[in-house]
Amino acid sequence: MRTGRLGSSILAITIVIVAIVALRIIFIPVAERQQTTTPLVKKHQVGVSLIPDFNDIADIGEKKQAFFDFLRPSVKKQNYLIAEERRFLQQVANHLQNEMPLDDAEQYRVQKLADKYAYTMDSIDLSTLKDLMKRVDIIPEAMVLIQAANESGWGSSRFAKEGFNFFGQWCFQPGCGLVPQSRNEGQQHEVAVFDSVEASVASYMRNLNTNAAYALFRAIRADLRVQQQPLTAEKLVYGLINYSERQDAYIDELLDMLRHNQKYLAPENTQSSVS
Repeated sequence: MRTGRLGSSILAITIVIVAIVALRIIFIPVAERQQTTTPLVKKHQVGVSLIPDFNDIADIGEKKQAFFDFLRPSVKKQNYLIAEERRFLQQVANHLQNEMPLDDAEQYRVQKLADKYAYTMDSIDLSTLKDLMKRVDIIPEAMVLIQAANESGWGSSRFAKEGFNFFGQWCFQPGCGLVPQSRNEGQQHEVAVFDSVEASVASYMRNLNTNAAYALFRAIRADLRVQQQPLTAEKLVYGLINYSERQDAYIDELLDMLRHNQKYLAPENTQSSVS
């Protein structure tokens, strides 16, 4: 009698153990896969869900307009923020010209902007402010939109859909982005992944405003400022000579795209001058 009860108890315990093991085999791998999903993959999933499928638009003109209209608000916002930074620096310059001392808040903000735009500023004076303002300046909306169309295949590229990358921007830390399928052996770069369209546009603009490769772009823009001429895509696009290994052919292609897409870019095809 006791033996029968003991056997029943052992059998019951065995069944429970088997059930627990079975549940672990079934459900734990799923949980582990969920926990090991990288932030990068999550970004990809977000990107796919938020980028419109422009290829679904049959009419070419409608597709182009939809693409520009999708990006335009982010471009406008970043240019507005840059213009505000530039106005502040101009205000500081006016104070110095009038021999007015700068308070601690002004000095702190100037230094923060210098750091943001990768400009080494040992002292705050009219000369250093002038150099900093060559970097803190807007970028013509039409040029941003056309480059985005060119680099992302009108928003249809894998990098745009999965990483909000509309400008072909690279990163160089392993796992920082998406590995290009066409990457040559020995190369380490990846295509950067961003949290949003705005982050992509902001990074692109900061790149043009800070990277030594685009010093010509900034020089052309500064010269237009001195001449009090509007900052147009048609003039500034020549400063992108180092954006692509194709160089002159790349510039010609962008100019051709600007000419053929004026009606979709208008009336924003010319960026107004900002002091």
